[in-house]
Amino acid sequence: MGRLVPAVTRAFDILELFLEGDGTLSAPEITRRLRLPRTTTHELVTTLTARNYLAPVPEQPGRYRLGVRTYQLGSRYAEQLDLAAEGREVAREVADTCGETVHVALLEDTDVIYIAKVDSSHAVRMVSAVGRRLPAHCTAVGKMLLATLPEDELDERLEGRELVAMTPRSLTDPDALRAALAEIRVLGVAVEQQESNPDVSCVAAPVRDRSGRVVAALSVSVPVHRWSEERENELTALAVRGAGELSARLGHRAGR
Repeated sequence: MGRLVPAVTRAFDILELFLEGDGTLSAPEITRRLRLPRTTTHELVTTLTARNYLAPVPEQPGRYRLGVRTYQLGSRYAEQLDLAAEGREVAREVADTCGETVHVALLEDTDVIYIAKVDSSHAVRMVSAVGRRLPAHCTAVGKMLLATLPEDELDERLEGRELVAMTPRSLTDPDALRAALAEIRVLGVAVEQQESNPDVSCVAAPVRDRSGRVVAALSVSVPVHRWSEERENELTALAVRGAGELSARLGHRAGR
C-alpha cells in the first residue's frame, strides 16, 4: 500500500469540516480548527475553489461553502448505490459479529419484502427468505417500518385490513398494534417475540437515506433458547449500529 499524500489528506480534511455546523467556514476558522499554517490553508482553499469543490458565500465575504463539484460527485455516488448489495455487506458484518441471522427489509403496503439475509452460523429454521413477503405487523422489521409512517398514511394502509396471525403471539388487534407502534416510535427500535415464528425473537432498527427518510429496516434474529434480556440488549445495540452503518452508506448523516 502506497503512502498517503499530505496535501491531499489536508484537502479532504478541509472538505469534511463543511459537514458540520451551518456548512460555511472562513479561512481563519479552517486554519484554527485544523491547526494548519495560514499559507497552506490559503493555497488549499484557493485550489479547491478553482476546481469548484468550494465556493464563496454570496454576501458573506471571506466565507466558503461546498461547491457544485461535491454535489455532482455525491449525486453520481447515489446513482450507483444498490440498497440490496449494501444491505448484504452490512448484514454480513453484523452476522459475523454476533453469529445470528440478519435481515434487511423494505415496506410495501402492509407487507415487508426481504432484500438481504445472512444466515446464522447456528442451525435454525427461519420463515424468511430474500424476496419473500411477510405481514409487516408480525415482524420486527415490519413494525419498525410501520412505526415510521405518518399517522394518516398508517390509517390508510390499515383501514379494512385483517391482521392475520402467523403464531399465537402475533398482534391481531389494531389497537394493540397501534400501541406497540407508539412505543417503538419512542424507543427507536422494534422487538418481536415469537410473532412470526414460534421459535424466534428479533430486534430491528431503521435505515435512513441521505434525506433522513426511513427506507428499510435491519434486524437480528435469534432462537428463543438463546434469547434473554442481556442478549436482547446486546443485539439491540448491534442492530442500531448496523442500521447506522447502512444509513451512512446511503448518505445519511447522523443527527439530521
